[in-house]
Formats: sequence, C-alpha cells, structure tokens
Amino acid sequence: MKNKIKMGIIGLGQRGCVLLCTVLACQEAEVTALCDIYEDRREHCKKSIEKKRGVTPKLYSDYKQLIADPNVDAVLICSSWDEHIPMAIECMRAGKITALEVGGAYDLEACWELVRVYEETKTPFMMMENCCFDRFELLSTSLARAGKLGEVVHCHGAYSHDLRSEIMGGYVNRHYRLDNYRTRNCDNYPTHEIGPIAKLLDLNRGNKMLSLTAMASKSAGLEEFAKSEKNPDKSLIGETFAQGDIITTMIKCAGGETITLTLDTTLPKYYSREFTVRGTKGLCNQEANMVFLEETHNSHEFYDVQKTIRKYLDNASEYDEYLPAIWRNITEEEKKLGHGGMDYLMFKAFFKAILNGEEMPIDVYDAVSWMCITVLTEQSIAQGGAVQAIPDFTRGKWIKRKRKDVTELPIVQN
Repeated sequence: MKNKIKMGIIGLGQRGCVLLCTVLACQEAEVTALCDIYEDRREHCKKSIEKKRGVTPKLYSDYKQLIADPNVDAVLICSSWDEHIPMAIECMRAGKITALEVGGAYDLEACWELVRVYEETKTPFMMMENCCFDRFELLSTSLARAGKLGEVVHCHGAYSHDLRSEIMGGYVNRHYRLDNYRTRNCDNYPTHEIGPIAKLLDLNRGNKMLSLTAMASKSAGLEEFAKSEKNPDKSLIGETFAQGDIITTMIKCAGGETITLTLDTTLPKYYSREFTVRGTKGLCNQEANMVFLEETHNSHEFYDVQKTIRKYLDNASEYDEYLPAIWRNITEEEKKLGHGGMDYLMFKAFFKAILNGEEMPIDVYDAVSWMCITVLTEQSIAQGGAVQAIPDFTRGKWIKRKRKDVTELPIVQN
C-alpha cells in the first residue's frame, strides 16, 4: 500500500485551480504534474505548489504526455465538459486512477464506452461530485436510513446559480460554457442535483432510474443580460441562445419514486440546490435548512403556514446526532477548502479508497447514469417533452448490487 498518491491535474481554469488548493491540503497526495493549454495557468498553479509544498511539478500542454508520465499514479480531470469522457477513457486505458470532475455528457455511446473501458481495465474511477458530501444532503440521507422520514416517495434538486456573467465572459475568460448555451438546450449540469438524490434512493444499487421527460422555457435571460452594463463581452449584444432559461426534468424510478430536477442559471436568483426529500413521515428541505417530522408536528399548525415555517426554519442542527463522523469532526480550516468543506471531504474519501484498496464511493455506473441526463433531456426537449428511456449501464447488476453510501452513516438508537 502506498503512503502517497502521485497526482496529475488536467485543466487549470477556475475549477481546476480551486481543486488544486484542496488537493494540496491533503497529505495523502503529491501533485507531480500539471497540464493546461494555456501557459499562464500552468505557471500560476506551479507557483502554488512550490509555495505550499516546496517542489516543482512537471508541466505539460498536451494531456496525453501527462497521462504517459510514469511519475503520475492518479489523474484529476478538470477540462471542458466535452473532453471529460475521452480523457477519462485514456486515463483508464493507461492504468491511471481516474478522478473525473462533474459535467453532463454529449453522447450516450460515449457513456457506454466509459463503462466498457472501466470493466475491461478495472482501473479505479471516481466521479468527483462534491454535493454528495455536503452536510445537509448527508444529514437527510442519514435520517432516511434511520427511518425518520418513513418511506421516501419524492425527491427534488436544482442547480440554481446565476451564471450570466460567467457564461457571457466565456471568450474573455477562456471558458467553455458559452458555446454550450449558444448551441444546446438541455439540463447541461445535472450531477449536483441528481448525485445526492441517487445515493439516497440507492440508484444502481437495488433501484434505478427508468425514464425521464424534460421541458425548457424560452430563452430570454442571456439576451437581456447582454444589453446590460454587467455584460463582459459587448460583441455578444444581439446574440441568440438555444438554451432555455429554466429546464424542468421529471424522472421515474423502479422503486416507484419520482424525482424532479431544475436547471436555472440565466435569470436573477440566489444560489440554491433546492435539495428536498419527501417521505411518509416527514421531509427535509435544504433551502430552509429544515427537518420536518410528523412526530414533532401539531396538526393545528397545518393552516398557519408562516407560523409553521418560523417554527421549523433552520432547525437542522437539532438532528446533529444523525450527521456522519466526517461532518462532526471537520475543522474550521477544512471547511474553507472549497464549498464549505465538501470538496475536502470528497478528496479525503477518494484518497482513502485508493490507499486502502476500497471501492470508490461514486463509481463509473453512477457517473454515466447521472451524466446521460444531459443527453436525454436534450432529446426530450427537442421532441416536445417526449419520454426517454434511461439506459441501465449496469446491465442488470443493479438488482443485486449492495448499497454504497459515500461515507459511513451513524446508527442512532431511537
């Protein structure tokens, strides 16, 4: 068993640079190689490693050279969405442990190829979906496991994030989102929403998604934003965009549950993932930081909505005994390492799995079943909301595959 994982990172834009800092905070890893097509990004990240660790990594402009580097054990892929699957396939074929940053797929066959290469090579693979490690999502999963929510019937999630400036600055900032919004109409970023829900509902492990249908609103947000002073690229004034402002997706599961997902990135709104779990005995609502259980609810409150909300608003801390140990033990410094600490906890789980030879907490079947939502919503929207079958990438193995939570959840005696 190795004591240190030698890691290479492909893609050093905004996300890659942030994740580099998180990896450098993990003593299990050494960053030995960096790759980006832009020299200034390579040099900036190299200096971060030299300052933090006192060593100089190899620098590459061609990702194939990084993958071929014998001093790299694992590769973190943070490139543009369209490159994710091809790069992951090359990494696994080269025997490099593969960590894939999130994003939607462009092609179902590419998803199948990713599965085939994993099954042929058995190279360890993990999708780096940080929201699966967030505090509220794990609290909700723990409450569900403990039976506090009863039988789970419905879940909802969203990627509600005002990205208008980032999207419109795509050419200025050398970012890839803009072309996607110009040419595609789909849920282009589904994994933050579906990932934690999939884990809670045991999808690909005793349960699976069967089908989806999606609808898109008209596209108006970016066209309006282009006219404002906030637009970083005036050449885009008058541009038209294929991407609808609000994408709504409904999914049916083999276990009878329904899931709704919302993509909302081109209109004014506060950031929210709207994570919600509904069961026969209660609910969890992330926006209100609320746990609402039937056992604590008085029926006379039922019709006084504001009073009820005030009573239960921000009460999730009352259920901290249901939090997994990783959240009970996290330090304030670790919480600063990306998205309130969930990035750090994700990498700690990744490195733990490597060093101990364990199964990855988010595997290739999770990755493709979540990423394919982008392809299927694009097809459904183009066909007026037509139902799309969701492939079973496990080829029937989901029936017997055992539950795999991303971390050990506490057993709470009631």
